[in-house]
Amino acid sequence: MDKLKLKWKVFIFLLTFCGFLLFILWLFQMVFLNDMYKMIRRHELHKAMALVEENINSPDLDEILIRLNAEKSIMVVATREFVKPTNPTPDGPRGIRPETITETKEFTLSNGEQISLTFHAMITPVNATVSTLQMQLYIITAIMILASVAIALVLSDVIAKPLVHLNESAKKLSKGNYNADFNGRGYLEVKELSDSLNAAAIELSKVDELRRELIANISHDLRTPLALIYSYAEMMQDFPDEITTTQLQTIMSETKRLTSLVNDLLDVSKLETGTMELHIREYNLTESVEQTVERFSELLRNDGYTIEFEHSEDVYVLADEAKITQALYNLLTNAVNYSREDKYIIVKQLNLQNNVRIEVHDHGDGIAPEDIPYIWDRYYKVDKKHKRAITGTGLGLSIVKKIFELHGAEYGVESEFGKGSVFWFRLELRG
Repeated sequence: MDKLKLKWKVFIFLLTFCGFLLFILWLFQMVFLNDMYKMIRRHELHKAMALVEENINSPDLDEILIRLNAEKSIMVVATREFVKPTNPTPDGPRGIRPETITETKEFTLSNGEQISLTFHAMITPVNATVSTLQMQLYIITAIMILASVAIALVLSDVIAKPLVHLNESAKKLSKGNYNADFNGRGYLEVKELSDSLNAAAIELSKVDELRRELIANISHDLRTPLALIYSYAEMMQDFPDEITTTQLQTIMSETKRLTSLVNDLLDVSKLETGTMELHIREYNLTESVEQTVERFSELLRNDGYTIEFEHSEDVYVLADEAKITQALYNLLTNAVNYSREDKYIIVKQLNLQNNVRIEVHDHGDGIAPEDIPYIWDRYYKVDKKHKRAITGTGLGLSIVKKIFELHGAEYGVESEFGKGSVFWFRLELRG
């Protein structure tokens, strides 16, 4: 059955159902007809006995007995003559006595006397009826089979055709054709499935585009430092006496940048596969943020950047200090890359009732509302043009997102286009 097409499965199931109905019809009309008829006659006989018992002392008893005989073919005979026999000659044609169902019951008259009445329910032969029914069933069976075949073919085509179309489109999608049209019609489930597949195709198209951009961007970020290192190494080989401190520093800086890129790629891989472990402990968040800001400021002091940390009292949280510090470092890196000429960045600590909120403010160009949902993606650029960052690798915000999600922390960004952005996250206070 697994190798059959849906069309033929529907066809077989419908024909099987039709055959089952015909089997039941033949079974009751041809095999059980006589038994069911006798069961019904016995039930009518019991009802007649109850009616007579209810009216045994009624002056209308004779009329009731006559009506039973006329309407129900039930004859009542007394063991002694207190009523006139309702059918003195129960013999059938040519003296053949028909089959009857007979039961006897005693009744008590109003004067206290006991009377015994015998009830005879005539059984009409059903042979002629069976022959007639058999002929009718042959005709009905032929009609139902033909009708079932026609209905099965139509239904199987109606049900299977939209699914066949969806299957063909899905095959195109599996081969990388993200423009495959899932236009399912016919019934609600197929329409919902086609809508879901269309949405999936759009998302897969976006993922494929991001994958291509990611490969291109990583290739660019790897090629640039490697080219610099190679050119300086070649120069040092050709002119060993002209080696300068600047050249050595450039090689060291580019090597450090390559190491940072590889480490970030490993972090992203671990975070996405869930293999990165958290080392949760209680620590002073205020002190940790302050130290991170001081180290970051020292690194960029010669470039003219000013980073301030605004806070009140110290707060303690339960988290992985190294990972939270890494996330904050990446947020600061992002602020540096998108800050304007003022090169001024503010880090704020807001102590709320049950949690603490850390904010990183920059005075950059801001983010358009339609771009905000995508800034946490790897290498996503608002201007869509990949350029080498002042610092960092371009994977920072995707790492930040994963770290906060592992901690179950709230995070987000508030931005006004042309005026700058505020990246923030919240952690629950400890104690």
